Amino acid sequence: MYFVALLFVYIQTLDPIQMCNVFTVGDHGGNLPFSLNSMLETSEPTEVESKRPEAICRILEAGADYCEMEGDIRIEANSSTIFLVTSDEKIIENSTISWSIRPYPRKGINYIKKWTVKIVGNINNIQKCTQIHESPAILFSTSGYAGNLFHDFADLILPLYTTSFDFKRDVQFLASDYQPWWLSKYREILEKFTRHEIMAIDRQKQEVHCYKKMVAGLNFHKELIIDPLSVESNQSPSGLSMSNFRRLLRETYSLERTLALANRNTASKGDSITGTPHIMIITRKKTRVLMNHDEVSRAARDLGFEVILAEPEKSTNLSRFAQVVNSCDVLMGIHGAGLTNMVFLPENAIVIQVVPFGAMDWIPKVTFGDPCVDMKLQYLEYNIRVKESSLILKYSSEDPVLKDPSSIHRKGWSEMSSIYLHNQNVTIDIGRFKSTLVEALKLLSK
Repeated sequence: MYFVALLFVYIQTLDPIQMCNVFTVGDHGGNLPFSLNSMLETSEPTEVESKRPEAICRILEAGADYCEMEGDIRIEANSSTIFLVTSDEKIIENSTISWSIRPYPRKGINYIKKWTVKIVGNINNIQKCTQIHESPAILFSTSGYAGNLFHDFADLILPLYTTSFDFKRDVQFLASDYQPWWLSKYREILEKFTRHEIMAIDRQKQEVHCYKKMVAGLNFHKELIIDPLSVESNQSPSGLSMSNFRRLLRETYSLERTLALANRNTASKGDSITGTPHIMIITRKKTRVLMNHDEVSRAARDLGFEVILAEPEKSTNLSRFAQVVNSCDVLMGIHGAGLTNMVFLPENAIVIQVVPFGAMDWIPKVTFGDPCVDMKLQYLEYNIRVKESSLILKYSSEDPVLKDPSSIHRKGWSEMSSIYLHNQNVTIDIGRFKSTLVEALKLLSK
């Protein structure tokens, strides 16, 4: 009765939105508000000596499942279950509070392995630890959209950086949906986040790994952006920030240039190669193809740029390609994963995003425009007009696809993307585009 009364008093302090969050966030078997989980105390230490058990599973603002646990934690890979053990019989008597999560930042991907997080009071039905670890752990999935460069960084690399930051490399990564090729491709940068071997946790069928502290899921804020609240709490020069993340990338891949300059003859060591500004033009083969990239290249050369045409692929050597990107002052391309290479650009460099036709402004802005600010990059957009789009060859001038793109957006993501993202190529109006290149030169010279 005491607990019920306490819960009633707690609820009275909540506004309607908070009350909804208490009883609806996540898939959980019990109806305890998450903040009350801190009341669960361990009367005696179990196999893993620890502090009072806490399990807080919630859905982050961006929609990601995220759990933080501390106590007697046992991971049973055979059942994809994380147990947090308590012996406080006043609160839990042979009962279970549970959450069902997918440890990946984006929701709605059903092929990602589902894990269950359980607070349990009866240890008789739980297997004993076979391996006890002193370091904390982070559980995450390497499935989802891994293999797409944008999602590699936005969904995994950057969230892993922010989630593991406070552990100062003393944390073990537990990779669910293990993909060795992905971990191999990014091994150099992952080794900056952890000094431990990455464990393929799904394969540990005969083991029960035990920890005192762990995180399940990744701290995800926005696309290629670190949560500003986290940055505010880490104001030291070595704190959590996009600038320090990019500095880490430069160290990892031996990127010499820190600053882009139009007149490189006045640059410091590592920032001076020639007096000619370099532009990399990202090309594509399947969708959103730049049909006249040769003409665009010629126009850039006429204005004084040295042009590098590139088409990065899944198998591209990341270290070598990052070094080429870092040698450039401008990165240009049609909206797509290739623009993610902007993370390797020197500061003050310019990103030119070619935005496909079809009322697409908000998507390019969120994915690449907004992140440029914290990366200390300059950003320009070139918006494709209907006459520059291949869609004019498929649809009449009166068709809503051309006349009213917003009506197509209202039909949902699938309909919109199938037309404007997956079935559109562009032929840039060189005369109009030159003004964008001229603006880039002006920005570099400031």
